[in-house]
Amino acid sequence: MLIEPFPPLDPVLLWEQAACGLLVATEQGTITRANQTFCHWLGYAPQELVGRRLHTLLPMGGRAFHQTHWGPLLQIQGSIAEVKIELLHREGHTLPMMLNGIRRAHHGVTVQELSLFVAKDRNRYEHELINARNLAEERLVRQLEIQQALNEAQQELREAYEQAEQRAELAERMVGVVSHDLRNPLSAIKMASDLLNRNEDAARQGRVLNLIGHSVDRAQRLITDLLDFTLAQVGRGIPVTLLPLDLHALVETGVEELRLVFPGHELVHEYIGAGSFVGDSDRLHQLLGNLVANAAAYGDPDSVITISTRYDEHSVSLSVHNSGEPLSDLSQEHLFEPMTRGRNTENQRGSLGLGLFIVREIVKAHHGEVAVISTQQLGTTFIARFRRSADISTP
Repeated sequence: MLIEPFPPLDPVLLWEQAACGLLVATEQGTITRANQTFCHWLGYAPQELVGRRLHTLLPMGGRAFHQTHWGPLLQIQGSIAEVKIELLHREGHTLPMMLNGIRRAHHGVTVQELSLFVAKDRNRYEHELINARNLAEERLVRQLEIQQALNEAQQELREAYEQAEQRAELAERMVGVVSHDLRNPLSAIKMASDLLNRNEDAARQGRVLNLIGHSVDRAQRLITDLLDFTLAQVGRGIPVTLLPLDLHALVETGVEELRLVFPGHELVHEYIGAGSFVGDSDRLHQLLGNLVANAAAYGDPDSVITISTRYDEHSVSLSVHNSGEPLSDLSQEHLFEPMTRGRNTENQRGSLGLGLFIVREIVKAHHGEVAVISTQQLGTTFIARFRRSADISTP
């Protein structure tokens, strides 16, 4: 098979109708030749561009870029490749272009040979690529946010499940303790009522009535503790009615009553200072009773239980001290939590293990603080401290 020889190419036609814009400029940037493709793109006739400085075809920002970047770069390294520029059309709008250039000597004269390609399609592709990347990044960020929200929701669900398990366990233990601890006073009341029905002598009836009274008090104490615990657990807190009172006198009265409740223990009340205080007398009596009961249950049975009330310049405090084995550091961390006891001992009154928890809640309702100090040398002291203010109704 014979192949026809390809006709010779016309160098002038190849220059003028090349697929890219072609320019020749002096070393100073004056255009000496421009092909038809370039002139057509910019809307000029060839004679309008010859003799014109190249930088006049650039917008203001492009001129600065030419003077500071690709112009000096062409001078230094002799060539540039794929420089993105914009050229001004004759009608005033701009055309994005890609510039390639080489600095070459012809017959002793140095010229700049430049080729330019319209970059509209390239710009569109770059914009679409950037948009796609931004969209991918946004989706990735959104995905990470969703994953983080999912992790947080799962963590909250786990915590809620753990709390529900703890509440269920606490409720189960509470029911067991209540049923066990209420059985004793109710059994005593039933036995005492049976004795009364036998028409025993008056002296014995008096003792039986005292037994009934103590058993009822004990049952009421258990129920009151349980109700206070329930209010605290549902977030309502223990209610208080704040009125002016004399803390020294209130505690002195409470100590007198507690001496009858704990006849085997010596209770001493010490007080310092004087002044005004606003609090709930019933709740403070309850607080005092819980602290003294705790000292009687866990302290040295032969030691004195010292109750102190003190007025300082800015605060009022109530403390209960007993001797005996100190509390461990571990037990002190959880001492005021419900269903917690400082030590395992048989010498304790029937209770739900809520005494110190209720103490903390009563102090919190008065916007105060409660703490414990327990060492081998100093013994154990619970201190409830309140602000000495005419109005403690606001935190």
